[in-house]
Amino acid sequence: MPRTWSVPSPDQVDVPWEGRDRASIADSAPEVETWVEDDTLLLRHRDVRVRMASDPFRLTYERLVGGEWVVVLADLATGAYHVGSDALVLEGLTAPEGTDVAHAVQRRPGERVLGLGEKAGPLDRAGRRYEMRALDAMGYDAERTDPLYKHWPMLIRTVPGQPGGAVGLFYDNYSRCTFDLGQAKDNYHAPFWQWHADSGDLDLYLMFGDEVLDVTRAFVALTGRTYLPPRWSLGNSGSTMTYTDAPDASTRLLEFLALTKQHRIPCDSFQLSSGYTSIGDKRYVFTWNRDKFPEPSASVEAFRAAGVRLAANIKPCLLRDHPLYEQVAAAGLFVTDVTTGRPELSRFWDDSGSHLDFTNPDTITWWRRQIRTQLLDFGIETTWNDNNEFQVWDENALCHGFGEPVRIGDVRPAQTLLMVRASHEEQRAHRPERRPYVISRSGLPGMQRYAQTWSGDNDSSWETLRANTIMGVGMSLSGLYDFGHDVGGFTGTKPSPELFVRWVQNGIAHPRFTIHSWHEDGSVNEPWMYPEVLEEVRAAIELRYRLMPYLYTQRVLATICHEPIVRPTFSVDESDPRLWEENADFMLGPSLLVASVVVDGARTRTVRLPRTPGGWWDWHTGEHYAGGLDVELDAPLERLPMLVRGGAGIPFGPVVPHLDPALDISRELRLFPPPPGTTSRGSWYEDSGDGVLDGGWIRWTMQAEEDAVRVVVDADDGVSTLWPQLALRLPEGDSREIHVAGSVAIARL
Repeated sequence: MPRTWSVPSPDQVDVPWEGRDRASIADSAPEVETWVEDDTLLLRHRDVRVRMASDPFRLTYERLVGGEWVVVLADLATGAYHVGSDALVLEGLTAPEGTDVAHAVQRRPGERVLGLGEKAGPLDRAGRRYEMRALDAMGYDAERTDPLYKHWPMLIRTVPGQPGGAVGLFYDNYSRCTFDLGQAKDNYHAPFWQWHADSGDLDLYLMFGDEVLDVTRAFVALTGRTYLPPRWSLGNSGSTMTYTDAPDASTRLLEFLALTKQHRIPCDSFQLSSGYTSIGDKRYVFTWNRDKFPEPSASVEAFRAAGVRLAANIKPCLLRDHPLYEQVAAAGLFVTDVTTGRPELSRFWDDSGSHLDFTNPDTITWWRRQIRTQLLDFGIETTWNDNNEFQVWDENALCHGFGEPVRIGDVRPAQTLLMVRASHEEQRAHRPERRPYVISRSGLPGMQRYAQTWSGDNDSSWETLRANTIMGVGMSLSGLYDFGHDVGGFTGTKPSPELFVRWVQNGIAHPRFTIHSWHEDGSVNEPWMYPEVLEEVRAAIELRYRLMPYLYTQRVLATICHEPIVRPTFSVDESDPRLWEENADFMLGPSLLVASVVVDGARTRTVRLPRTPGGWWDWHTGEHYAGGLDVELDAPLERLPMLVRGGAGIPFGPVVPHLDPALDISRELRLFPPPPGTTSRGSWYEDSGDGVLDGGWIRWTMQAEEDAVRVVVDADDGVSTLWPQLALRLPEGDSREIHVAGSVAIARL
């Protein structure tokens, strides 16, 4: 496989459509010092050194720490690499079936292994085995099911308490592969873990950092900047298959709009499930059921008038009786069966179908034209790229390969990436003055350049709520920053009132917030599904909207600085072993510690607080705690336990029905002072929320004293806001005076 679609050249924001030459080091080769020492070749770049030894060939990676070279990663000394030799030749095409590759690394006592993207089970992957083979895992067990939807062969190895920091490994290979992270034992070898791929190359990128998040940032810098969607994409997104599957779908959707208004639930988008494409009991992408939607444009306009955008579900497989099937087959746009030359047929939904081949430029053109004429021209602004795992059963099915035929088994996740890129670029071309908003369920490293994602069709249970929370932290550590989970659970039976409230509270602290479902009992997850807890649900969603200036700032930082939005609490203090223990806590940005309740009936929540100079403030009560302690927080059903890092300032906005800039007319800065005698600083980003980054930063400085807090707030030149004054508020019970200065008008509270 001579090309990569995951790694752009350093001077490019993207790869060519046909991929980038894997072997090219143009514009990226670092200055490396080389020499030979005791029959070992050494290479050094800055504070990283590589020892290359033979008999057998092996590499050892070292970092310079305190003037000493420290080993941070070492190949298995007794045999680190395997490359198969069999090849299958089909009509002049060399298909490397059986040409498997493997790499083994020496394990170290106490090591932790993180990453691998969207994986079930504990955050620390050490001692377990995982498979990379994207599957439509509907109703998966979030603690055990493997594989899931994404192909993400990237991990981070660290040994807490030992020098040298963390190291990341990215195997740029698109074939089916496994990671045995210590489950296997072999009497003839020292403890090891191994990556093994069915075919393709062993192209290994390594990233080094003092801390785990350094590696995460480096990986995103390597595989491409996280794209920035419009601000409204952070709002509440409604969804359920039940509405569009109903015979009166357009009426049901209008009822949803009326109910959001009636129950005062803010909402910014609605995900239009695939029922809008149904003919009989099947779904046909890029068609409209005119019985359900007599006038698609009218339905879209009704939502637009309410400030709600529609995201239309699209799929990359055409059922064999699709109205356009024969036309698409005649044009050669499908992945083909290698023996017959006909389109491959694989099981898809309720029938068999053929997958579009996005390594064919004509397919990309066709796809973009369908998006434009069947969706965007009706006023739909967002594509929801679903069921795009490309589960083609025959590994040898042929893809166009941009003129160089290739097996699907060698490029399967690249097909997903190219599909999502085509959707992204057509949306950008249709409205070049606005940011595209694209959603994709499947993907591989590099998808963050184009789309937001979610953890797929989860099950409705307390166990899933807890396990999805941990799964999301793992996704974020792997460089997938813009994600969420189906709130309330997608499959199974409807959640209990208490589970639903706790899931909503958890969901508002993720970049993507979508209440979505298709329950076997016919029920629907909706904010108003339980009148007895409607106030608690509304309060949680309103809190998300009030936190929008903070959330949006984290989303901007994810794009311009590669900063993760969700991160583990150990990222605050990696030296504390207690923070590495399995838990459902996480950081939202650098300042908010979210302690979701994930146990039925719990009304308190024990939290391990990271050590920080300023300690932690309880968001609700204003109580202050020192870091490095276990604290028990009250957790009544009506609130999400949350703490704020001492010295932080959290920008707070108004509750609005939807994120219209014209409604964003107030701003409050909630101050959580540092210890007396110290100063803290911070900022948040303000702009129109769409188009280019056309705003600027509002920066503050906070100096704490025993009897007062002095605050200076200034804005970058050109920052324009609709709110006339900034209100300042100290924690509950803090009666110190606030002294203000700076260029931003302040209203005292």
